[in-house]
Amino acid sequence: MSISFNVPPCVGTEIEYVADAINKHKICGDGEYTKKCNAWIEEKTGTPKALLTTSCTHATEMAALLADIQPGDEVIMPSYTFVSTADAFVLRGAKVVFVDIRPDTMNIDENKIEAAITKKTKAIVPVHYAGVSCEMDTIMDIARRHNLAVIEDAAQGIMSTYKGKALGTIGDYGCYSFHETKNYSMGEGGAILIKSPDMAERAEIIREKGTNRAKFFRGQIDKYTWVDAGSSYLPSELNAAYLYAQLQVADKIYDNRMAAWNKYYELLSPLADSGKIDLPVVPEGCVHNAHMFYIKAKDIEERTRFISYMKEAGIGCVFHYIPLHSAPAGRKYGRFHGEDIYTTKESERLVRLPMFYGITEEQVEFICDRVKAFYS
Repeated sequence: MSISFNVPPCVGTEIEYVADAINKHKICGDGEYTKKCNAWIEEKTGTPKALLTTSCTHATEMAALLADIQPGDEVIMPSYTFVSTADAFVLRGAKVVFVDIRPDTMNIDENKIEAAITKKTKAIVPVHYAGVSCEMDTIMDIARRHNLAVIEDAAQGIMSTYKGKALGTIGDYGCYSFHETKNYSMGEGGAILIKSPDMAERAEIIREKGTNRAKFFRGQIDKYTWVDAGSSYLPSELNAAYLYAQLQVADKIYDNRMAAWNKYYELLSPLADSGKIDLPVVPEGCVHNAHMFYIKAKDIEERTRFISYMKEAGIGCVFHYIPLHSAPAGRKYGRFHGEDIYTTKESERLVRLPMFYGITEEQVEFICDRVKAFYS
């Protein structure tokens, strides 16, 4: 049996919807399917405004613009994240301040944030790793007391909640990813969620190259013009049509992934109980979305041997981020506040097992048998 690490989701109606967009002669941005996706996100999450974007990277760039991040500002985030989390603020001239993570969830340690705040701090960027929420009550309290924006990197967090609230809707802005590795995909794409209705109009302008074109197409003005700084953040209708097919059956995809996640946890719990591996932790009040299933080996040497062993068995397993503060650009554009107790150590232990829509119970059992064989 050969099992890929990831298989991009496809539910069967994508081609029909893409063809429909082509036949309607509307394949650029903000057509029928883009609007349907926006409406679905707004209804599902309760956010006042959602706008589909070309990527989660671009959603985060939009959030940085809306939050008025300026050269010399500082933005606090974990180092254990994808480079886009930092890039969006580096492009605005900000300094990235990394703080340590919690070893249980791999999320930013909420108790390390306040000590990293300076008079230059403008925003906090929590990253909801594996679709498991950061401790948002504490983070929002810190942000309120210090008058800071909160921009949620919820790239992996769609369909996840924190104390009943959808991830991406708790802070001022939330950013989703619809990359091919995510639970719901449009190949490349994302979305920005905007909490304040007052910022919705400016978000539309930024997303439309700095023009008020969206108001023109709604008939609110008789011509459109350049009114603000912006860029081209609209995805193609073809991508949106592909995504909408999956959003229509989002619960079915969620249930399939969750069944696989629970089977992994059940079959691998004996190894965790015996102290050979660690399994993911989901704190009370958090509902995750089965975005990924990972285990933690003893150290990087054991992880390397494990990945090689699984590859020989035909199973694709991968490690994840290299901490940003250890990268050349991370050293150039950022700094690590405090001690790196867990970020590097825990990142070197983590390995992701195959997880995708359509993975079968038989495949999960085969993978778990190989994991057990390695640790025997």
